[in-house]
Amino acid sequence: MKQTDTQLKSTPQKIAETLFIGLQYLLPHHLLSWMMHSIARIETKPIKDLLIRRVVDWFNVDMQEALQSDPSRYRHFNDFFTRALNPDARPVTQQSNEIACPADGALSQAGDIEAGYLFQAKGHDYSLLELLGGDAEMSHLFEDGNFATIYLSPRDYHRLHMPISGKLKRMVHVPGRLFSVNATTCQKVPRLFARNERVICLFDTEIGPMAMILVGAIFVSSIETVWAGTITPTRQRVNSWDYSPQPKPITVELEKGEEMGRFNMGSTVILLFGKDSIEWLDDFTSGTAVKMGEAIAAVT
Repeated sequence: MKQTDTQLKSTPQKIAETLFIGLQYLLPHHLLSWMMHSIARIETKPIKDLLIRRVVDWFNVDMQEALQSDPSRYRHFNDFFTRALNPDARPVTQQSNEIACPADGALSQAGDIEAGYLFQAKGHDYSLLELLGGDAEMSHLFEDGNFATIYLSPRDYHRLHMPISGKLKRMVHVPGRLFSVNATTCQKVPRLFARNERVICLFDTEIGPMAMILVGAIFVSSIETVWAGTITPTRQRVNSWDYSPQPKPITVELEKGEEMGRFNMGSTVILLFGKDSIEWLDDFTSGTAVKMGEAIAAVT
């Protein structure tokens, strides 16, 4: 008889996971985020060099891919964490019928949006409407569409790029908690991605609507976009910015592969596409390691 993952876990491991999850409910998420924001911007050389070296060693970061390969040359830890890569380090698929991966990381889940819900982990799903901050009009755009959730670890490249060319229509900041977004927490915390702080970027593309949702997490001190700079943590209520045509419109158009934002510390990006617009590639499956720019879906 095949044992399940839960049965294979030892009692100490189960206890450690329970304590880890329980502690997250009690922690002052935003205070810790503020503290990390300050620590990550310390410019004192011995301190910032120690922090950077520890992360490079612990997570086996490939500095040869970085535009600046010498860790000591970064101004502070966040400068290193959001480092640029060499121009040829992440080739972006040039096939017009392919969707490019927006980030380095690991695919958590990908699939269909069914009856207004997205799959999080075994035993857990969450509502599209709640994920989109209660915006029924935006939610309607993605009914019966497709989603993908990509987790960025501390070793990954933390800039986000466009999967397809598009024009920005709206941006929404939804405040919330800052639970960890690792695999254990996804399996244990209900509605995780609809509870955490997030920035929703809605684009109009040649294949219809696309949303990129940048989800905050514990120690993720801020999220940035190339058109608005730092979005979090600045406000404690839902805020929306409209980029649709108006008397003096602010036009933001980005090409496939162009940078659209970044995480100051690691987290998760969720992609949404409308009904019948794309199909995920067969090898784009849960747990797969992905690189920014590679093909992850085909246009239908």
